[in-house]
Amino acid sequence: MENFIVIGVFVLLGVLFQRLTVFPADSAQVLNMFALYISLPALILLKVPQLNFSGEMLVSGLVPWGMLGLSVVLVLLASRSFGWSRSTTGVLLLIVPLGNTSFMGVPMVQALFGEAGIPFLIIYDQLGTMTIFATYGSLILALYGREGSLNLPAVARRVLFFPPTVALVVGLATRPWPYPDRVVHALEDVATSLTPLVMTAIGLQLRLRLNRRVLAPLGFGLGAKLLVAPLVALLVCRLAGMHGLAVDVSILEAGMPPMVTAGALAVAAGMEAELAVALVGLGMVLAFATLPGLFGVMQLWP
Repeated sequence: MENFIVIGVFVLLGVLFQRLTVFPADSAQVLNMFALYISLPALILLKVPQLNFSGEMLVSGLVPWGMLGLSVVLVLLASRSFGWSRSTTGVLLLIVPLGNTSFMGVPMVQALFGEAGIPFLIIYDQLGTMTIFATYGSLILALYGREGSLNLPAVARRVLFFPPTVALVVGLATRPWPYPDRVVHALEDVATSLTPLVMTAIGLQLRLRLNRRVLAPLGFGLGAKLLVAPLVALLVCRLAGMHGLAVDVSILEAGMPPMVTAGALAVAAGMEAELAVALVGLGMVLAFATLPGLFGVMQLWP
């Protein structure tokens, strides 16, 4: 409960700062970039040496790819059934499979599972979400955006030089050699800034604009992302006899709200901007209810 209070306080502070206009207009982007380039890599460097590779890790790496396949099928079927435009379909194909598995994921996993769940989150985020974002996401942007071409060298650079990915590689390479105590303390100090930064940024970005034209795809997208995907992941894992912390963290990660960066890129690429903004904004608000609810369902089906 204490962790949820902390999360709520910083989100409300972000909303307050937005209302008072005391922060510059691009403050949320600055906070997100600092978290992306500094805080999250520090957390990854701190936690990767604690990874104990096992079959559980395989679950964390595979679940996001399964959710990608499920999401694509659902979006294409819905788009054909409802006759949605190419721009709307592109937004849903980009945003529904990609969750906010690091920025929103870290504080939520810490609140619900404690620090022990973070290593599994890192595997899910880096081998799943971010790799999907860099490859599949680039393909969708190329096919449905304004430019209409796929820049493979740019995709490769995005994968190889993405700061959390670099931190993952460095952390894996240095596993045999424990960090000095001073380095550990420094990484801990920097990593603790992640939750205040990203939750404040979320509060600064909360702008709920609902246009009747986007209500149907919006409802579908949020339902698929926040409810259908994680419940399918839970059903498949439990029926397959898979249990444990890695599995439960992966199921929770499958229910994370849409990725902020994916929404921003959808807008920049000329897709349905109102839908993209609403998916991200409303998704973050609803996730504060759906994620604890999902956690409760997992406890009922251990």
